[in-house]
Formats: sequence, structure tokens, C-alpha cells
Amino acid sequence: MGAALALTGNANVYGQDQQIGLQLAQESIKGPGGKPVALRLEDGGSDEQSATTAFNLLIEGGAIALIGPTLSQQAFAADPIAQRRGVPVVAPSNTASGIPEIGHFISRVSAQSSVIAPLSIAKALELHPGIKRAAVFYAHDDAYSTSETTIFQKALSAKGLPPVTVQRTQLNDQDFQNQITAALRLKPDLIVLSLQAVDGGNLIRQLRELGYRGVIVVGNGMNTPNIYPICQKHCDGILIAQAYSPELDTPANKEFVRRFKAAKGGAIPPQLTAQAFTALQVITEAADRLDRRQPLAKLSLKAARAALNSELLSGRYQTPLGEIGFTANGEVVQKQFFVAQVRMEPGAARAASPC
Repeated sequence: MGAALALTGNANVYGQDQQIGLQLAQESIKGPGGKPVALRLEDGGSDEQSATTAFNLLIEGGAIALIGPTLSQQAFAADPIAQRRGVPVVAPSNTASGIPEIGHFISRVSAQSSVIAPLSIAKALELHPGIKRAAVFYAHDDAYSTSETTIFQKALSAKGLPPVTVQRTQLNDQDFQNQITAALRLKPDLIVLSLQAVDGGNLIRQLRELGYRGVIVVGNGMNTPNIYPICQKHCDGILIAQAYSPELDTPANKEFVRRFKAAKGGAIPPQLTAQAFTALQVITEAADRLDRRQPLAKLSLKAARAALNSELLSGRYQTPLGEIGFTANGEVVQKQFFVAQVRMEPGAARAASPC
């Protein structure tokens, strides 16, 4: 199997979480015939060209299935390559609208933003019923951000809170003073961010430093503890909707949390690690079922890839995310979602989920 993760560039804060998930899955899950899972990992970088290069290397190297890439923006460039070559792809972190629609070989275990994002808006209004004015920030040069902000804005309007301003940023921005100043003039008491981890962490810090004391809701792009060193104490209180909770009381999740804590000195596993683990788990379990019925070694690589894709989509899986399955076109079917509120403590951080 092959995986293309963002191990370099701005998105490496996600790739670090994902790599740990794949390592834990390799250690705990056996492949067909009880053999260890053979996984080739390539650096998909943080841009489209790096992701497509990684996909091509893995496909040419004979991977039966692929995990990745890390970013939705990369997926729209790299996934069509796998689709044309008939190689199954399981996305561990692509939440933008339209990912499974790339083709029938493309699936994901990361629930789309349209399912998750509205939950954090509802929770913010539940916790703070006096909210009257909302402002929105998003990166206009990123597929994930542009997809998610549309969903956030619709959710706000449905709650009677059409944004008083929508501020556009770019992925590589570091100084947001102009956008923040323009937004704060309108006195919002809720700010909603659809940004990646680095620029989002910087924006939160600058919002607080410039005097904003209201509620902050962030999207899936900031759903990693790697934002804490960036926004530090200013992360306190932010709300994040999640597709994973370390508190989920199922045998599969308890075992996953136990393994993660043992490997990481008692730390709590983040969502991206759980989703990467799940991606490798579902491929491996599907391959094992298929091999028992129709030995993979007797199939051509092309036939094995096609058969594995069909098997993958037809299964049900007990994962750290809970029980999941897939629609016929590769969209994850998941029942349980959560909203976390970050609580910063001296020298550490923890996300209380659910809140």
C-alpha cells in the first residue's frame, strides 16, 4: 500500500499527526494471511505538484491502494491520476465538497465539512445565546477553506446571523491587521475561521492581541494540537467541531487510545491521527476479506485494485471514529460527531471533547 502525506511545507503540522496514525495501524493490524502491512510512505508536500509526484511514484511502484493526500487542494490535482489508473484512494483528511465525486475509485474517511461545520455554530449559540453579530474569515486561495466557509455562512444565515463582514486572506499570509481592523469596526461577538493551521493560529493570536474578546469558532483545518504552539494562550475557548473524540466508549477506540498514549507518553490522540489510522485499517480489512475469498496473488495488479475498491466500499468497519461505512460513491457514513472546546493550561493544552 502507499501513502502520500504532507511531511514538509506548511501542512506538515497535519502530516505529523497522520504519520503517527499510520505507524500505529501498521503495528496493530495484520494484512492478508496474517502478514504485516507493507506501506510505502512518500512526502506529498503541501502543494499540488508534490502530491501528484508522490501519487505517480506510488502507483508506478505497484501500490494496490493509496492513502492521502493531506489537503483537499492537493486531492483535486492528485486524485484524478489515481482515478485514471484505477487505483483506490482513501482520503484521511479531505473534507471539501466534491472529493468522492472525482471518481468511483476515490473515497474518504474524513466526514465532509457540510456535516461537521454547522455543529460548531449551533454549539456556540447554545453556550452563548446573546451572540448577535458574526464575522467570517477564510483563505480564498485554498479549496478546503472556500468550501467550508460557504457552509459556515449558510449555517450562520440559517440561525438568523448573516455575517456582517467576510474577510478574505491567503494561505501564506502572516499579518492580518488590515482584515482584523476592518472586522472589529463592525463589533462582532462571534468570529468564524476557515483557515489552515499556521495562518489560522496566527490569526487567532492577532485577534486577541488586537482586543477581540468574543467567541471564536474554527473549522477542520485547525483541528490539530499543533496549532497550540502558534496561538498559545490565545487558543483558550475556541470551539472546533470534530469527527473524532478520544472519549468515545467503544472497544476499537479504547484500544487505539491505549496504543497512542503508550507511544506518546500519555498524550491524547487528535482527530487526524485517528482518521489516518482508520484509513489504513479499512483498506487492510477489505484486503483481508477479499484475499480469503479470492486470493490477491492470483489476480493481476489492475484486477486486484478494482476488486479491492469494490470490497472496500461494501464493508462496515469498527474504527476509532466509531462504526463507519461508505456510500456507493465513496462518501464516509458516520453516525457520531462532537464539538470540542480548547482549554489551555500552564505548560500544556487539552481539548475537552465533547463540550
